[in-house]
Amino acid sequence: MEQGSGNFDRRRWGRSIGIGVVVASIIALLLVIVETDRNPRTDDASVRTNFIEIAPEVSGRLVELPAKDNAFIKKGVLLFAIDSRPYEYALQQALSDQAALEEQIVDERRKISAQRNAEEAARAGLHSSKTGIKTAGSGTELAKATVSRAEAAASAAEAHLTYATNDLNRIEPLLKKKYVTVDQVDQANTAVRVAQGNFDEAQAALAQARAQYREAILRQEQADAAAAESEAKVGQAAHTIDRIETLLSQRPAKSAKVLSARLDLERCRVVAPFDAYVTNMNISEGAYARPGTPLFTLIDTRNWWVIANYRESKLKNIRLGMHVDVYLLGHPDRRFDGVVESIGYGVFPEDGAVTNGLPNIERTLNWVHLSARFPVRIRVQDPDPSLFRMGETALTVVR
Repeated sequence: MEQGSGNFDRRRWGRSIGIGVVVASIIALLLVIVETDRNPRTDDASVRTNFIEIAPEVSGRLVELPAKDNAFIKKGVLLFAIDSRPYEYALQQALSDQAALEEQIVDERRKISAQRNAEEAARAGLHSSKTGIKTAGSGTELAKATVSRAEAAASAAEAHLTYATNDLNRIEPLLKKKYVTVDQVDQANTAVRVAQGNFDEAQAALAQARAQYREAILRQEQADAAAAESEAKVGQAAHTIDRIETLLSQRPAKSAKVLSARLDLERCRVVAPFDAYVTNMNISEGAYARPGTPLFTLIDTRNWWVIANYRESKLKNIRLGMHVDVYLLGHPDRRFDGVVESIGYGVFPEDGAVTNGLPNIERTLNWVHLSARFPVRIRVQDPDPSLFRMGETALTVVR
């Protein structure tokens, strides 16, 4: 009887223990579900950072290549150098052309200054010629007035001579009849001779005045001709003045060539724009570099991110600015602090539609309707560049 009672107690205790284990398992499962729902985690994550392809901007032979594949380099360190001699020659040629243009501008300015002086001299000659015209005109008027006075004097002298001659002819026959005296006849003869002299003098003065008038007219004609010649010289001098604007307009082009040549020369030496790792280098010194053709890649070590793909059901518990525990698969003992920087709003759909430009996140079981996963961009606050690698697998836990 006691033996049956003991077996019954053992079965009851076994049943109780089994029930307790099941209950504990259920409770543990519920706690895990609640924990994972409150703190979403995923191992579908990879390390990302920015990278750039280094390509030359000028062509030429590589003469220096201190950068090595997978090596860490600091900002400002020389990556490679291209043979700079052709670009040095081009810069010297551009500087020479620029200097030649400046000398040409100086010479042209001197030439224009001389031409302007010639124009001023021509204008001064034109002014002098116009003054000569006025002076000649005044002389002509004066000579004309003198001719008029001489003609009046000649007319008066002729009238006196005619009067004296008529008086002599009138009284001279009366001398025989003793109506006049010899003295009266002599006075008449004297008056005729004086009148004749005055008349001859008036005629000479008239001839001289007319000659002076003709000379004055000739001087005026000469002054007019000189003025016309001076005016023609002024027009010719003004027309021959060169313009410097054409040369000045070439300055920007010459300056641009110098700047371009100097820039090409500077581009012969390429330095690291930031601290980075060199990767994908398959080139050696002596190779010919071509503009736009990448030589190798630089991985930026300044900023690191982890792109974690979370199920759409977990996104409700993920918000911007939340802290994230980041673990690297290669170093699971190290925990890094991350911050949610952005949450993706689109992925490549799997309904057969082609949508370019969206992340393509494949679902592992195509025959089962699985939740879509969206990329969450997590910025690592305390990255260790010696441990982080582009594309490395990571595990993230959103806190």
